[in-house]
Amino acid sequence: MKLMMFAKSLQEYSIEEAGRALQGLGIPGMDLTVRSNGYVQREDVKEGLPAAVATLEQVGIEVPMLTTDITSADEDHVEDVFATAAECGVQWIKLGYWHYEGFGTLEKSVYEAQAKMVDLEAIAKQYGVWAGLHIHSGDDVTANGAVVWEILRGRNPEHVGAYIDPGHMVVEGARSGWKLCMDLLGPWIKLVAIKDVRFEHNPTDDNPKNFDLKLVPLAEGMVQWAEVFELLAGTGFDGGIIMHSEYKGGYSFRCLNTDEVVEQTREDMAYLRPILEQYWPV
Repeated sequence: MKLMMFAKSLQEYSIEEAGRALQGLGIPGMDLTVRSNGYVQREDVKEGLPAAVATLEQVGIEVPMLTTDITSADEDHVEDVFATAAECGVQWIKLGYWHYEGFGTLEKSVYEAQAKMVDLEAIAKQYGVWAGLHIHSGDDVTANGAVVWEILRGRNPEHVGAYIDPGHMVVEGARSGWKLCMDLLGPWIKLVAIKDVRFEHNPTDDNPKNFDLKLVPLAEGMVQWAEVFELLAGTGFDGGIIMHSEYKGGYSFRCLNTDEVVEQTREDMAYLRPILEQYWPV
C-alpha cells in the first residue's frame, strides 16, 4: 500500500514547500497534478514532470501517481504524459471526467466511454502505467460505481480500472449503494480517495427541503471508514490511498488557508492511521 496526498490542496505552496509539508505529516507520497490547473501543465510534461519529481525526491517524497484531465487517447500530449510518467517511475494515472449531458443521454455516453477506454488501455499497457476512472458524485458519467463497472467490463485490471472515492460514493448511495459498487468493482480497484461528507439542512425560499453537501473532517462525516477498509482488505487491495483534504472553497465545512489545511490533514491522519494499520503498515 502507498499513502499519498492529492497535490490540489497544496498548490498555494511551491512544489518543494508542498513536499516538506507532506514530510511533516508523515505522508511519504504525492499525487501530483499534471493538467491545465496543476503543478505541471500537460504540454510541459516532458520537462516539468522530471523536474517536479526530482525536487520532491530531494525532500524525501515519492510520486506514485498523477492526476490528469485526460479523457481520450487522441488528445494532445497524452502519449507524452504516459511515457514521461513511466520514465519517472509513476505507477498510476487518474484520468479526467466525461460530463453527463442530461436525462436520456447516459447509455450513449457509456458506449462512448467504453470505446475510449479501449484506446486508453492500449497506451497504459504500452507504457506500463495503470490508468483509472475516479468516481465523482454529481453530473459526471462516472458518478455511479455501477456505471464505472459497465465501462470497465472486458478491460484488463492490470492496465485500467477504478479509483474509488467513498465520500462521493456515499453521496450517491449512502446506505448500501457505496458497498454494492465496491463489490462490483473489486478486481479493478487500485486507488482510494480519502475525503468525508455530510448533508446539512439549509432551507431556502424556493426549496424548504434543500440540503447542502459539505466536505468535513474524517471523524465527522458519513463514510464508514472501518468497514470500507475491512472490505478492501478482503479483496487483497494493495494500491494507493490518497488524502484529499479539500477544505478550501464553498463545499468545505469552513474555508481554510493552506496552512490550516495541513493541520486539518494532521488530525485526519490521526483518525485514519489506526484503521489502516489493522491491514497495512503506514
